[in-house]
Amino acid sequence: MASPPSWRLWVGMVLVVLVERVEGVEVPEVPGVLQRCIYDEVQPRVRVVRAAPALPHGPPDGPRSPLTSGQHTGHPGGRSIPEQSAPPTPDPPQPIRIQTWVPRESDNLSEAEEGRLEAAVEEGVRVVSSLLSVNRVRGLLLLSRDINKYCKFLWRNSSTVNYNRCGRANNNYRSETCLDVTISDDHLAGCAVYREADSPRRTVLRPEGAGLSDTDFLLYLQVQNTDKCRAERHVLAYAAHCRTDPRGRPVAGVVVICRDRLTAAAYVHQTTVQTVIHELFHALGFSKDLFSTWRDCSSSSSDGSGQMRIYTPSVVSAMQKQLVSTDPELGGPLENLDVSPGRVSSHWESRVLQGSIMTAALGDSTTVRIDPVTLAALRDTGWYAVNLSRAQSLVWGDGEGSSFGSLSTCRDNSSSFFCTGSGLGCHFLHLHKGECQTDEYLEGCRVYKPLKNGSECWKEENSRWSSEDEIFGSDSCCFFSSLIRQVCDPFVQSSASVAGRCYRHRCTGPNRYQVQVFGSGWVDCPAGGTIQIKGFQGSVFCPDRRFCLYFDISPLSEDVNSLPASNFRQVRLHTCTFLAETNF
Repeated sequence: MASPPSWRLWVGMVLVVLVERVEGVEVPEVPGVLQRCIYDEVQPRVRVVRAAPALPHGPPDGPRSPLTSGQHTGHPGGRSIPEQSAPPTPDPPQPIRIQTWVPRESDNLSEAEEGRLEAAVEEGVRVVSSLLSVNRVRGLLLLSRDINKYCKFLWRNSSTVNYNRCGRANNNYRSETCLDVTISDDHLAGCAVYREADSPRRTVLRPEGAGLSDTDFLLYLQVQNTDKCRAERHVLAYAAHCRTDPRGRPVAGVVVICRDRLTAAAYVHQTTVQTVIHELFHALGFSKDLFSTWRDCSSSSSDGSGQMRIYTPSVVSAMQKQLVSTDPELGGPLENLDVSPGRVSSHWESRVLQGSIMTAALGDSTTVRIDPVTLAALRDTGWYAVNLSRAQSLVWGDGEGSSFGSLSTCRDNSSSFFCTGSGLGCHFLHLHKGECQTDEYLEGCRVYKPLKNGSECWKEENSRWSSEDEIFGSDSCCFFSSLIRQVCDPFVQSSASVAGRCYRHRCTGPNRYQVQVFGSGWVDCPAGGTIQIKGFQGSVFCPDRRFCLYFDISPLSEDVNSLPASNFRQVRLHTCTFLAETNF
């Protein structure tokens, strides 16, 4: 497998992002949410240019161009020439090469800010390149020009030699853009005018650009404090695609990163990495505007409960595996919020796929997963070979059945993944203490979200927030508990309400583990049961199928995507799971 491309400061692509946790900043609108994606607001503003099929022998009056993603000079959608030999056999898919280009109009960054940006984008690109492979562009990548911009008149008579070629130039034509980024002429195919319907003579308007070598996707990366950045304080960045190849695969896009999100006070590295990955997935094809062009002609419709879903083979299979169901209605659930009836979103429904990297709002970076359903969707585009073995365990809803996450069942206490009221407990990954909350995307369903302060059980410094029985550290996780120290006086009754507490934990087998609270020894904690601890009143509740089953969920590192795959399934009995430190 070829190594992913190195970072290059060039000129790139559009990204939709979400908000980060900044000390002292309240986020009342969406409790617990750090980032919100506005991709579906941005993409409709972008005119997407699709390249015409490449002519096999080039134009009769000019040299053959290097292989491009766009039309050859003067051949925007021109008639095909009969092939005289079989097309070359495509090379096997290889990791996608994503080239990053920073436009000159981006705000000047300090050395520290540039370093943060470079590290986050480089890591995000590396992860995506390790997941997705393509039939690589042969030769140079050149982007198509928009014939509707440079041409005022097209030859429309199909019997003429220059059918669909430009007959008259638009004198006001100046440049091509990708969202608000001006595309360099070096990245663009040329264009020409054919002044007579049946004459091969032409006038070149713009010559062929130099093109880009070793590139399958061109990512324009703009750093500015735009109007959207100022208006949307929950947005870190936003993105869109703007060019596709003849098969419809996106080959260029833009990510706009909000300038002030790179300052030291606002910056969270892994949050930015996950945002880059989220937006890259959008720009590479996870988009409602492209669903209909996927290889499997994805259909989207509502199920019996009104939930909009996308139905493609790999997505249906991944959903059935996640929920352990054979229900054929289990397509990929799409976000309903702010979507007109019968229309679809470019995000998964949070109630059903909480924690997925492709939900509309991302939480704390330790809770976000590059999940099997998302990778299955990218596979079903038909443009990518996807390394499904590197999907991260989603955990949310695992084995809960086909009705999981529906509005009719999330409030009936039938699933431990949801909660009622506003009490304290544990986030479903059990890495954080949490509070039972809802948000606009959950539509009234409630889940335990990480507390604002001191929620991370694995951080020793959070011990200042602890109760007398808690232990914080690298091998600690969250348990529902009502423990309270026993009082010697038999006439004094004491009790405590059930809440999330941080205790040490170690695995002894699949779904088998022990617990240690402050001042106690190790005690077996039977999954699905409760235990008492000597010296305490009350009980510790032992979750079933949450610990010691998922090999890639670890509290030891927030930088989960940077660790090598060779660490997968490395058993560490003192952590919250059987534990691979990561899949990547």
